[in-house]
Amino acid sequence: MPASSHRLKVPDEVVDFLRGLHPRIKAKIKEGLRIIITDPNSGKVLHEELSGLRSFRVGRFGIIYRVAKRNVLEVIAVGPRERIYEETYRLVRKEVRKQET
Repeated sequence: MPASSHRLKVPDEVVDFLRGLHPRIKAKIKEGLRIIITDPNSGKVLHEELSGLRSFRVGRFGIIYRVAKRNVLEVIAVGPRERIYEETYRLVRKEVRKQET
């Protein structure tokens, strides 16, 4: 695999969630993260309230991330696809409110 100039930033909550997953799922998500680091544009562009974010599908799970400054890829959320977008929206709203104060 080619070396990447991108660095991954993963919040503690996501790390804790990943630790509790089955080893096979963890391996698949880890491979998904490798793909994202190698090609940050591999994820689907999200729109409307989630504008600026991307989604990468890993089986039944989704990885929501953004390409930040200085070649940093910020993982926003990882979780089952059936609810990952609602969870991400909640996190983004929380982040916006924090910035407004």
